[in-house]
Amino acid sequence: MSTSKPDSPPPATPASDPAPGSDPIPGSDPIPVDGGPTPTAPGRITGAVWTALALVYVVWGSTYLGIRIVVETMPPFLSAGARFITAGLLLAAVVAWRHGTAALRATRAQVGSAVLVGLLLVLGGNGLVVLAETSVPSGLAALLVAAVPMWVVVLRAATGDRPPGRTLAGVLVGLAGLAVLTSPGLSGTVRLSGVLLVVAASMLWSLGSFSASKLSLPGNPFTGSAYQMLAGGAAGVIVGLMRGEHRGLDPTAFSTASWLALGYLVLFGSLVGFTAYVWLLQAAPLSLVATYAYVNPVVAVALGALILDEALTWPIVVGGAIVVAAVVVIVSTERRKK
Repeated sequence: MSTSKPDSPPPATPASDPAPGSDPIPGSDPIPVDGGPTPTAPGRITGAVWTALALVYVVWGSTYLGIRIVVETMPPFLSAGARFITAGLLLAAVVAWRHGTAALRATRAQVGSAVLVGLLLVLGGNGLVVLAETSVPSGLAALLVAAVPMWVVVLRAATGDRPPGRTLAGVLVGLAGLAVLTSPGLSGTVRLSGVLLVVAASMLWSLGSFSASKLSLPGNPFTGSAYQMLAGGAAGVIVGLMRGEHRGLDPTAFSTASWLALGYLVLFGSLVGFTAYVWLLQAAPLSLVATYAYVNPVVAVALGALILDEALTWPIVVGGAIVVAAVVVIVSTERRKK
């Protein structure tokens, strides 16, 4: 994702792109990969690296909880749109402050690519997760989104790439886990439409991440992320208006918890988590940074159970364990191959 994070993530690989709830990022929040060089990992892992990694684990893992709290009293697309427009403007301001306004320049083709990726990641990937969380528990949403690396592998295979047999085996195992995770929707425990929305979101997020590795994006990854968030956020507001979310809207009815959660998603999910991720790409082994892909869902499930008292049913526990195990196999195999 190019928001998916800051200073030049490596070429798109299943594990290097954040997931929808995560934040450009978000969670997810987007941060597509712009094909920059793979960072060189230092010989020793410092305390700063562990601190940044803990931030990515907790902050991105908590974005699903934040989304769930926001949509308790706020309209989904309008709130998500406002979140990303605000985060995009803040990120652009930081880029201009740190590197000068010249850093925000991009060709028409680069801006167009950033807009396309932003629509796929922010509007499609994150937006559908936000809408789904009006009826789906945050932990379940995070586990369904964890399948993003699997869909990226499927896209690679469909475009002529030949992933290792171990990777393909991981995809098959992950699909079995997804089948278990969708059973709450089939049984009526949660809305099937909400479950299918999250699955669609993960597919769109994967398509956006995959496309980002093939398109010409702004050279500065923060600039690209800002444009993606602004484009996706603006599109989210338009969709919200088309859905009539503004009719009878009363901001005074928004709870304090929803306002705080929205602020948290903007500042921590989209900016702090994003910055920590980008810094990690330059300071830590990629194999270590990639572990966020299977730690975030676990954090999200734990927070949902502890704070929102979300039930840990057997489909969530078993299906989630299968999906996370599959992602571990895929991520570890791809990193070893590289």
